[in-house]
Amino acid sequence: MKWLFVLLLAVIVFGGATFFTYDLFVKPERTIRAEQSGEISTSPAPDISLPEFQAAAKLRQEDKLAECQAALTTFMQKYPAGLHTEEAKDLLGEVNMRILLSDYPSPEKQEYIVKSGDVINRVANKMKTTPELIMRINGLDSTMLRIGERLWIAHPDFALFIQRNAKAVVLLNHGAFFRRYRITALKVSPKQPPRITTKVAEMMAWRGGKRVGLGTREYKGSTHWV
Repeated sequence: MKWLFVLLLAVIVFGGATFFTYDLFVKPERTIRAEQSGEISTSPAPDISLPEFQAAAKLRQEDKLAECQAALTTFMQKYPAGLHTEEAKDLLGEVNMRILLSDYPSPEKQEYIVKSGDVINRVANKMKTTPELIMRINGLDSTMLRIGERLWIAHPDFALFIQRNAKAVVLLNHGAFFRRYRITALKVSPKQPPRITTKVAEMMAWRGGKRVGLGTREYKGSTHWV
């Protein structure tokens, strides 16, 4: 019986060592090979940014535009290459436009009360903005102003960044992201330099193949060209 006990002890010792060696070295190596060959599907990494994006989107649904704007800006800085960053850009662009082109209060806007003798061009020059932006922000259908009328005035500093490879136009305001537009048609010479810096020379409005002026009835439904 003594030899049987010794044999059993040897099996336990050497068998345990063999199992330990397999579990420590052989099993992980086989698992790695199986994952590389596609036999075992690796589970995707958890989407840690989703709750923050959903919280920001909820602020938009609740019409809390300023809070949504701040939340999305922080989100994009925190997750520059996140799964929902592209969605965040589109949503932030929508929120930025809603804040700018409405009477929604914003630190960038100031109120102006129309005085006797004011015309929209004079007000625009005085406030260092454009007549069109005054009309868009305040929902004006004509250039006529009324004495005592309260106007919201904004002072954006826009710049366009055209990404030819990505077929996108990024609108910046004071150097920060404001909105993104997708290019539907792009026709440029193949010999163009990789980077061009220029200034907008003129903005034109067209309707029905004819150029129209600011304040006319045709202007509201026209297409604008830079």
